[in-house]
Amino acid sequence: MASGKEIKARIKSVTNTKKITRAMELISTVKMKKAQEWVLSSRPFAIAALRIFANVSESLADIPSIGGHAHTTGREFLVVISSNKGLCGGYNVNTFKKVAQYRKDHPDMTIDYITIGKKAREFILRTGGNLVADFSDVMKDTIEIGDVKPVSSMLRELFIKHGHEKLNYDAIKIVHSYYISAINQKAVTKQFLPLNRTDIVEFLSDIVGQDTSNLTGSEKYNIEPDTETIVNEVIPMILSMLLYEILLESKASEHSSRMVAMKNAKDSATKKVSALTLSYNKARQASITKEVSEIVSGVESMKE
Repeated sequence: MASGKEIKARIKSVTNTKKITRAMELISTVKMKKAQEWVLSSRPFAIAALRIFANVSESLADIPSIGGHAHTTGREFLVVISSNKGLCGGYNVNTFKKVAQYRKDHPDMTIDYITIGKKAREFILRTGGNLVADFSDVMKDTIEIGDVKPVSSMLRELFIKHGHEKLNYDAIKIVHSYYISAINQKAVTKQFLPLNRTDIVEFLSDIVGQDTSNLTGSEKYNIEPDTETIVNEVIPMILSMLLYEILLESKASEHSSRMVAMKNAKDSATKKVSALTLSYNKARQASITKEVSEIVSGVESMKE
């Protein structure tokens, strides 16, 4: 058994860790609540936009951003979103597992990457992925729509090659964490371009839990003022808002995961302090008993 002095030093060390994790839990709780408000306020717009695209997909089938293209390139683009810092439980790990599984499921596909978050950049470089660009600076606690526009513009330019004639990639997909609640987040792979009706319906029904029975997509709509305006003005704006909402989802998930991880660490530290205190008391009692025994033995030897 360790000495009482050693156990006392360990108790002090674990108590300090408990204080740190408690402080980090409180900070993450405050940030999580703010991020939760932002994501819940932006989510209705994103869902409504996706539903509209699902309904008018037939009328906009000639637009590459909506209908894609008949030929295939054998190339896809993954945008991987993570945190810039660690200590957030399984938040990053679950996202990276999703990326690894996607690679495994598409062995013949050439995949390029953009990362948003330092941990994602480290993961892609460590696993030998072709990293085209990194936008880790975007993953701030307060994300503005202006921070997102350069990323969405770059994705759209990467997707379309030579105007509307050819495509660079079959699809651009985003791997991120979808915020469900403070204790529940889910790593998902969402198609960003083209805005395919099937993928939109699947996402809305399986992940969001929306009723998609009325999303037929078979009706023809009159597009006003014209298709060119939709391509040049409306779609870039919608794509920026969709990406903005995805980043808010990821940020809320990050703070929630960190809050839970720090709470678990604090609770573990509390249990460890209790166990060490018990060990310290036992060691102290054993030491006192030994000293008393030595005194008694000394007295008895003097009597003899």
